[in-house]
Formats: sequence, C-alpha cells, structure tokens
Amino acid sequence: MADQVELSSPPFDSVSQVRFSPTNPDHLLVSAWDTTVRFYDVAANEQKAKFDHRAAVLSCLFGDSTHAYSGCLDTGVRELDLTTEKVTSLGQHSNSVSALSYAREINTLISGSWDQSLRFWDPRAPKAEVSNHMLPERVYHMDVVNNTLVVSMASRLFHIYDVRRMSEPAQMRESSLKFMTRSLACMADGQGYAIGSVEGRIGVEYFDPSPEIQDKKYAFKCHRQNIEDVDHVWPVNALAFHPVHNTFASAGSDGTVSIWDHKVKKRLRQYPKYASAIPSIAFNCDGTRLAVGVSYTWDEGDEGLKKEGGTVRAVWVRKVGDEVKPRATG
Repeated sequence: MADQVELSSPPFDSVSQVRFSPTNPDHLLVSAWDTTVRFYDVAANEQKAKFDHRAAVLSCLFGDSTHAYSGCLDTGVRELDLTTEKVTSLGQHSNSVSALSYAREINTLISGSWDQSLRFWDPRAPKAEVSNHMLPERVYHMDVVNNTLVVSMASRLFHIYDVRRMSEPAQMRESSLKFMTRSLACMADGQGYAIGSVEGRIGVEYFDPSPEIQDKKYAFKCHRQNIEDVDHVWPVNALAFHPVHNTFASAGSDGTVSIWDHKVKKRLRQYPKYASAIPSIAFNCDGTRLAVGVSYTWDEGDEGLKKEGGTVRAVWVRKVGDEVKPRATG
C-alpha cells in the first residue's frame, strides 16, 4: 500500500476539522464549511455517512464509537448518531461554536464559543446542558488531557481548568507567543501542551507551575521559507500529539506537515508538501495513521482563491512509521 491515500468523496468546501475515533483506528470524522460532517472508514476508503447542517460546521469529534458531535456557525451543538444517521440538537450558544472537546474521565462533552462561554453537556440527560461557564474572551481552541482542560481565547489568553472543579480556572496565562493563537494540543503524557501562532511559531508549555518545570518551556520558529531573499511566514494551523510516543505534528498554511520531538527540541521529519494549506490534522488512536485536511484557509482573502491550490479540497490519510518515534539519546 502507498504511504498515504486520498479519501474519495471529500467536502466541497474548506475542511474545518479532522478527528479520529477514540477506539477504532479506521474511523474518521471530517467537518467542513460546506455545512457537512462526513464519517469515513479510512481502511476501506469509504464515506459511511454524511450529516447536513444549516451552516458551516467549525468543529467535530467522537463521543464514543457510535456517537459524534458537531459545533456549528449557526450556534448549535448537535449529536450525530453514526448508526442511524439521526441528528439531535443538544442546545445552543449565543454565538458560533468554535471548539469541542470530550472529557472522557467525566464522560462530558464541552463546547466553546465566540459568545465567551464554555458549556458542559450530558447528551443522555433530559436537559443536555449541564453547566455554563463565562470567560473573559472568545474561545478559539480547546483540548483536554485526563482531567485538565486548556482553553485558548482571543487576546492571547489561556485558561487551564480541572474539569471536576469548574468554579474557577486552576491557572490563567498569557500566550508565550506574541501573535494570535491558531492551534493548540495537549501532550499525550498529560504534562503540558503546545500552541501555534499565525506568525510561524510554536510554543511548548508545561502545566506544573514550579519554576524548575517552567524553565523547560520554549518556543521556536517553523513553517517559514526564504524565497529569493524574502522571509515568508505562514500560520501554524494545527498541532497533534502522537498517542504512543508523545512527539507531535504541526501543519501550516505553507502546505507542510512536520514531526517534532519537543524533549530534544529537534524536527524528526518534514513530509512532502501538499497542494494547499492544511487547516487540521489528527493521529488515530493507535498512532498508526495521520489524517491531513488540505484546503485553502483564507489567509489571503479572495486573492488566495486564484492562486495555486486555492480550490483544492482533500483529505489524506498517511501511514506513519519510525519517523514519529523519539530519537535515542546518549
């Protein structure tokens, strides 16, 4: 088999998010600006279901093997039954739903919105909305590891919560990067998280507030290229940690994906460039595959549509090998 396959039946408009199942390494969700969430079996290269929405879908994820969730530009949070293809409205925010996370330790869906709030949902309860937590800014990205929830907001703000005690954030931080946050992912080992900015930079952060651990945090430049003596800088649109090796992948508007070992501060691999920008990436649950959503991310407005790759919409699934393993040190 080739090292990567392009999925048939991709979305008709830009991809917003790719997300694998927590239990089945072949099951993938793709949300898009064409108002759909698509459910694929990547091993068979088959679209198993398509869920239509009233507006662009900004985020999606699996709850369990048969249920998925979508966060929509029309402010709605919905449950998608992957077996019956039934769509159930769980409730609304008062502005678009920009991010979803699923806290498996407490079996709770979390949505974040441009309305400056987080909402917790129990889809099995008669009233799905469990709680509502106000924030100082619009939510851009979220990720959760174990019981730790990291929320990235406008104005470069970050809140870190224990999902079992949402009365106040455990920590409030400002981004270590000077420019707007474009991506966020928690480390698989639960020690910290990585962030990416619109200005071709990644920051590696740790949860433990003690000075000796905070001394380990650092930032580095990436997704940049010198073309004819001009530095070109692209946003880091997506980050994903490998579930086994805790290395991480980054993807940018330059159309490249790189694998990094943050412990030794080295790049392990850069894959061949894709035909357009990459808005989202995800490793599957056993770390054998990486999904890569490829589509224009509107960094250059209407002008960018006319450039090479402006109308590309694709989802690639790449088999990964030893390049995601940390290099032996010593």
